[in-house]
Amino acid sequence: MRQVSLREFRTRGAKVLESIPKGETVLLAGQQGPAYFLIPVVGDVVTEDRELRRAMAKASLRKGWSLAKSAGLDAISDEEIDREIAVVRSARGNAKVRVRTASKKRKPK
Repeated sequence: MRQVSLREFRTRGAKVLESIPKGETVLLAGQQGPAYFLIPVVGDVVTEDRELRRAMAKASLRKGWSLAKSAGLDAISDEEIDREIAVVRSARGNAKVRVRTASKKRKPK
């Protein structure tokens, strides 16, 4: 993987890409560190896009879970979640506020 500064890529983008071997991933880095990946498209674009989006979603979830854990919100029950949702919906003025009953619990993951 090659690392290229954002400044160099902005000023010499086409030449930079020509100098990189076909199929190699490029890391664009700014003054604050890594900023973007340029990933070559090879084969089935739809499948690769789906896999990339899935990886990005997983990274975002991991970050959210970490933040929830640090705030002590990682051990709340389904009922507590439903009550919180009901409060927010009520505050928004939604007429239909449904709170799940104990018989309609979510399946554990």
